[in-house]
Amino acid sequence: MVETRSDAEAKRKVWEMIKDVEIAMMVTMDEEGRFRGRPMRASQKEFDGVLWFFTQAGSPKTGEVAQDERCLLAYSDPRGQNYVSIYGVAELVRDVEQQKRLWAEPLRVWFPGGAESPEVALLKVTCEGAEYWDSPSSTLVHAYGYIKAVTTGEPPHPGANDKVDFTKKAG
Repeated sequence: MVETRSDAEAKRKVWEMIKDVEIAMMVTMDEEGRFRGRPMRASQKEFDGVLWFFTQAGSPKTGEVAQDERCLLAYSDPRGQNYVSIYGVAELVRDVEQQKRLWAEPLRVWFPGGAESPEVALLKVTCEGAEYWDSPSSTLVHAYGYIKAVTTGEPPHPGANDKVDFTKKAG
């Protein structure tokens, strides 16, 4: 059974698992009630339960989050066998000072006008919960898993699968 945790360690683990994953798939709901996903890059070096993404102020995703603020972020690190899904609420934020704080020059490829451009905005995702799958990625572990499955008919259980509740304070 998957445990739901709300402790600071579990929240830190989520950040540790996603901070080096360059691209997440952000899923929102379009105006016709269909899921819509697109690749997005978080723009921060620290995590306090909020993730920030640069966007074009008039993009379809900004209209989608205005209609339905719920979103899902999916992170995948197949080499490390780490996977994280985060759900939360997204909102469009127009804050030039925050944009300047989060700005990194490689973003200019998508936002040629820079952090202060009127066409640039931020999507702020306040995390409500996450689920992660953290598995050892060594060849030896996979070989052991294969042998166990073949000989016993049971899959191995290496690694962790937990849920994390960001809405509850650690206690």
